[in-house]
Amino acid sequence: MDFDYAPGATPLDPDEAAGLIPRHITTQGELNEWEQANILEGVQWALKQKKRDLLDEVFVRELHRRMLSKTWKWAGTYRQTDKNIGADWRQIPVQLRNLLDDAKTQIEFKSYPADALALRFHHRLVWIHPFANGNGRHARLMADLLIQRLGHPAFSWGRESLVTASTNRQSYLAALRAADNRDYQPLFEFARSH
Repeated sequence: MDFDYAPGATPLDPDEAAGLIPRHITTQGELNEWEQANILEGVQWALKQKKRDLLDEVFVRELHRRMLSKTWKWAGTYRQTDKNIGADWRQIPVQLRNLLDDAKTQIEFKSYPADALALRFHHRLVWIHPFANGNGRHARLMADLLIQRLGHPAFSWGRESLVTASTNRQSYLAALRAADNRDYQPLFEFARSH
């Protein structure tokens, strides 16, 4: 299969690409459709986890596994290579633990309004980039689950797909880059845009 990466997508190395489970997939469009169906199963599982601690490393990994386990053999396991984005792969467990602990503390002390807290969490999870693929989709679902636990509606994320190349995707990536420079306003606006 030839992978056709959308701008800003993280390319897979050959070993990661070899982890594709369905052998009938030959195009990026087919892969996107297959992944989306798998992700919907993960969303359904996540919405049933009402009493589970979201800010737990086991949950973070299990959610990724549930989202992509019918697509990738390595779903739910941390990447073992460096990418064009993200923490050094050897630091992923520490960085993730710090993020989860920080979020728990921020919730306890009401350090930020709910949207700001969930979106800062999202941004940092994307920056850590714990998995070989699916990090943006995983981080958006984590942010949606977190904001709902905080008593607010899920984010709209521009109401269009962020997987394929589009103006919506460009806006999302620009908002993430602004957040990299500690300007979170574009991300806050994008996440609630219609």
